[in-house]
Amino acid sequence: MSLPIPLPTDAELELLRMLWTHGPSTVREIHERINRLKPTGYTTVLKLLQIMAEKGLVFRDETHRAHLYHVQHPEADTQTRLVDQLLDRAFGGSAEKLVLRALSSKPASAEELRRIRAILDRMEGEER
Repeated sequence: MSLPIPLPTDAELELLRMLWTHGPSTVREIHERINRLKPTGYTTVLKLLQIMAEKGLVFRDETHRAHLYHVQHPEADTQTRLVDQLLDRAFGGSAEKLVLRALSSKPASAEELRRIRAILDRMEGEER
């Protein structure tokens, strides 16, 4: 049995998004990307990546001169863990309350609504 995926902090999630988007990256590459969004020190990024490696969120490939950091878990798996936690903590396990709150908080585009309907139709078909 595998261990559950660790839940990332907000700062860790920001770095994970960069790695999911851009693939394996050096500390310098990650620092440059994050620094465009908000001023962040190089050593802060390095320390955060070291902590993330200890937690099992990323792993460091030391075969290159500049070490490459890779994500340890797919984005969808991490999102599932985060949604599960939110569902339990904020909505008492009610998927209905979560979905209704999400749709009332920020309007969904016509394309998003189409995809949501398709998922609901598929789920209803599986129940029959």
